[in-house]
Amino acid sequence: MKLSKLASEIAESPTLALNEQARLLRERGEAVIHLGIGEPKNKTPINAILASAAKLSSGEVKYTPADGTPALKKAIIRYTEENYNRLVAPENVIVTNGAKQSLFNIFYSILNPQDEVIVLAPYWVSYPEIIKMCLGRPVIVTPQDGTFVPTFDEIERAVTSYTRAIIVNSPNNPSGAVYPPELIEKLVEFCERKGIFMVCDDIYHKLVFDGKEAAPAYRFTKRDVENSYVIVVNGVAKVYGMTGFRVGWVVAPRQLVRVMTNVTAQTTSGVSPVSQAAAEGALNGMQNVVEAIRLQIQNNREVLLQEMRTFNGARLIKPEGTFYALPDLRAFNSNSVEISSFLLKKAMVVTVPGKEFGMEGHIRLSISGSVKDVTEGIARIKWALDPTSPNEIYIGDKKMVRDWL
Repeated sequence: MKLSKLASEIAESPTLALNEQARLLRERGEAVIHLGIGEPKNKTPINAILASAAKLSSGEVKYTPADGTPALKKAIIRYTEENYNRLVAPENVIVTNGAKQSLFNIFYSILNPQDEVIVLAPYWVSYPEIIKMCLGRPVIVTPQDGTFVPTFDEIERAVTSYTRAIIVNSPNNPSGAVYPPELIEKLVEFCERKGIFMVCDDIYHKLVFDGKEAAPAYRFTKRDVENSYVIVVNGVAKVYGMTGFRVGWVVAPRQLVRVMTNVTAQTTSGVSPVSQAAAEGALNGMQNVVEAIRLQIQNNREVLLQEMRTFNGARLIKPEGTFYALPDLRAFNSNSVEISSFLLKKAMVVTVPGKEFGMEGHIRLSISGSVKDVTEGIARIKWALDPTSPNEIYIGDKKMVRDWL
């Protein structure tokens, strides 16, 4: 069978592949702990359920405008004003099938073949693949100081005449790092001076700890939305725990939104009205659900840090946001794919190889589940890798003895 060269070169999503492996193991009755999946374990907010149920009950589940329903766009405009101190018009907003489609539509709309996009490592696994699908070239910038935050000088050195955009994800998936305001300010000034788009993936922007704030890029520009090079991507998946509804959005200049709307009209036609109603309900409803999710994850983060203190050989930079951690396990094996495969086989713990995020030798852990998942998951990982940990452990109802160290 002859297939497209472009499509054949796109990598499989490692997180979705691991989710499938975990599902098959659970179906066989294995006591799998999933520290790979990126979604909170909360129930859908009640206002989202009621709003989507009302839309279903009406029987009016038909096509919507390709750029989103007026009611949801109104809620997004208010959200933008409250969280970014920025007034935007309906023509500056487009609703998409999740923030992932937002990113695809942005790059499809701004890139010509061989245009470059600066991607800051560690990065979300889909960034390079989406850029390549849009015929662009991802240019990876990796911090050289052992942290998860590149310096402005490192970023500036990577910029060429082909650079079309820089994508910034703070709080960061997979590391939990929050970029300092000084770096965001320098990037905004630089992008607007050079005419480079600054694509801000703000999907985790409220999930921060220790009184931290993920400084929004809009704070550092005096330009209005029409003349700014800042593009903001957001959605309800993470901060509201509504991953399955697939609703994201973009705030951008009208000309870009018009082009993105044409792309949507010729591909997906738009977002399900039921999902849009749910997102509208979440944005307009009680916001204590966001704080409840944040507090639960912050508590899990504290449990993780406590458990990691006795993990000899592992190095962890404290996550400041999101629900991820990216421990360095190069003391055990510099090949993160081998580490993740080993941990799944021996300890029945799902993790994601750091190689997929541009950080070989690390693994990504999701701490969005229960405290029990975090404590037992880390205990199993220590048992499998750390020779100073106890030699025996129970996995489910099976007593396991380590015989490989």
